[in-house]
Order: sequence, then structure tokens, then C-alpha cells
Amino acid sequence: MRRISLTAWIFLGMAAGIVLGAATPAFSAKLTPISNIFLRLIKSVIAPLLFATLVYGIAGTGSPRQMGRIGLKAMVYFQVTAVFALLLGLTAVNLARPGYGLELRRAGGEMSVAQAPTLVSVLERAFPASIVDAMARGEVLQIVVFALLFGFACAAIGERAQPVVRLMASLADVMFQYTRYVMYLAPVGVGAAMAATVGTQGFGVLVGLGKLVLTMYAAQFAFVTGVLLPVVLIARVPLRAFYRAAREPFLIAFSTASSEAALPRALENMERFGVPRHIVAFVIPTGYSFNLDGSTLYLSAASIFVAQAAGIELSLGQQLLMMLTLMLTSKGVAGVPRASLVVLAGTVAAFGLPMEGVAVLLGIDAVLDMVRTSVNVLGNCLASAVVARWEGVRFEPVPGVPARAVR
Repeated sequence: MRRISLTAWIFLGMAAGIVLGAATPAFSAKLTPISNIFLRLIKSVIAPLLFATLVYGIAGTGSPRQMGRIGLKAMVYFQVTAVFALLLGLTAVNLARPGYGLELRRAGGEMSVAQAPTLVSVLERAFPASIVDAMARGEVLQIVVFALLFGFACAAIGERAQPVVRLMASLADVMFQYTRYVMYLAPVGVGAAMAATVGTQGFGVLVGLGKLVLTMYAAQFAFVTGVLLPVVLIARVPLRAFYRAAREPFLIAFSTASSEAALPRALENMERFGVPRHIVAFVIPTGYSFNLDGSTLYLSAASIFVAQAAGIELSLGQQLLMMLTLMLTSKGVAGVPRASLVVLAGTVAAFGLPMEGVAVLLGIDAVLDMVRTSVNVLGNCLASAVVARWEGVRFEPVPGVPARAVR
């Protein structure tokens, strides 16, 4: 029993929930409070996790001026690939339309459709009057804005801010562990969510979920072949040698659904590949907070899926506004299994979409987490190679030996 992984337990919980929902619809509908408790625990992670990871990510590396040339180039690369990931996820979910026809309903009554926010209202509400109030109400954008300014302030005063930076590092580690504890409840939460969903909405919802899984895997594959592969060719990174270096971290991330598990091997392999140690040590760890292409693509598709399932029509402008929000909030995604649910829950709440949509996604999140995490790791490995090439490093692969770098 102890050898069964958490992912396997989640699959078992999902299967048990489907069977229970089909066999006893009336009883299964009463299991909604169990999944709601799990969702409330997920929401409790949002504010401290976002704040700690963003502040530490900025203050720990310094402002763009202090990070210097390498830091600035890395940030530019991170943002460019994030835009492609967001747009690809948005395009895929609008073409496949996996959420339409699900008729997602709130338990116990009709769904109240909240008005999607406008650009002006989001900009006005993005700046907090009180960070405590913003955290209490789960205002994700306000937390992000405050954390960004707070992190740059810490970086600006340098050594005097180190106690605060260490506190943020400790808080981030604590919240990572807290998230792991919450995820131990995932099999029960997933089982209850799937039972209640099938019991109240029938098997039709499973068709939409299967369509979302296919859409997500196709979109992630398109991102790797349509974005990352051209980057390899444009940057003149040796494709075969890079494949050998990135293959093992990619497979570790896919099988464990944890980018943290793949970090040691990614650092080692990319240094052996030929990326200078100082670039590897900076770009890959920084990318764990600022370069999560797979998670960013997933978040854009999943948030629109929730709106589709709820019957909420979002204009193109509102969808692009949501993408802008996700570009900021996705920077705080933890490197632990299924932590993207944290950011998704915060974004869904910020745009007035029903949390029931997140509950529906719980049952398939383990499948989606595997592919998005592996793409995250692959993207960070490539980022270190691209920044190295940008710095003038030339890779000269030698047959049978990892590529070596020369100036």
C-alpha cells in the first residue's frame, strides 16, 4: 500500500467516484461538502504561496539592474515564451470547445453568473489599499502587485533586507510542504468531486473532460514542436545533444508530476551539456518561478474551459484580459504536484467564474499535471541553453560525449 504513488491514489479515487456516482446518484450528490472542503484548503494556499514565492523570486535574484545582463535576457525569454503558451492554450480551447454542453451547475440551485471584469475595473482593483484585506478576500492581482513592489523594494536596499528575504524563502518552503499535505487529501477530494459531478450531471460531463485532456495534450505537443523546437533551431542549439541532456529530467517530471523532483538532474545534465555553471545555476531555478510554459498553457485553457462549462460567454477582450492576469499569477506556481490548481482557483474566483468548475477538473488534474510539468522542465532546460547562446557560448558536440561549450 505504501508503494502506491499519490498519482495512482488519485486515479483510484477518480474511478471510485465515477462508479459511486453512477450507482448511487442521490447519495453521491450529498458528497459535495467533501470536495468543497478540499477546495477551501486549496484556496487557503493562494495568498501566502503567491506572496512568498514572488517576493523571494525577485529579491533573491535582485532587480533587473542588479541581475545584470544574464537576468535581463532570461526575463525577456521567459515572457516571450509565456505569451506563446497563453495564446496557444487560448486558441486550442476556443477551437476544441471542450466545455460546451456540460451545463455545469451549482449544487443546490441555479448558477448565478457574475459579470466578467473590464480592463478599467481590473486595473483599478489591481492596486491594494491593504494587503491584509487583499489576502483575506483572495484578490490575486492585488497580492501580485504588492508582492512585486515589495520584492523590488527588498532588492533595492540589499543586505538590510536579507532577514526578510530569508523569511520569504522559509515561508515558501513551508507553503510547499503545506501544499503537499493538502494534496494528500486529493484522492478523497477527487473521488467526492467525481461522484457528485456524475451523480448530479450524468456521464455527459465525462465526455467533455476527455475532450479537454485530448485538447491539452495536443496543445502541449504543438507548443513543443511549434515553439520550443524552432527556438532550438534559431538559437543553433545542438538538437541531438540537447535531447540527450533534457530527456531524463523530462521523463522524471512526467512520471512524478513534480518539477522539483527533476531539478537536480536538470542542473547536472545541462551543465554537462555545455551550459556554464553560473548560467545554469541562475536560469533554471529562476525559471521554476518565472518560466512555467506548460502550466501557463494549461491555466489559459482550463480557465476558459470553466467559463464554457458554466455557460458564461467571454468576449475576446475579456479572454485576453484573463490571459494577462494569468501571465502574472502563474509566476507563483509552486514546483509541487498539482499546484497549478492554486493559481487556477484564484483566477477563477477573480473573474467571477464558479469554483465548481475547479472541482470538476480535480478528477483529471493528475493526467494534465504530468504533461504540463514535463513541458515546464523542458522549457527551463532550453532556456538555460538559449541564454548561454545569447551570451556567446558555442556548443560543440563530440560523438559519445556530452556537448562542451567554448567562448
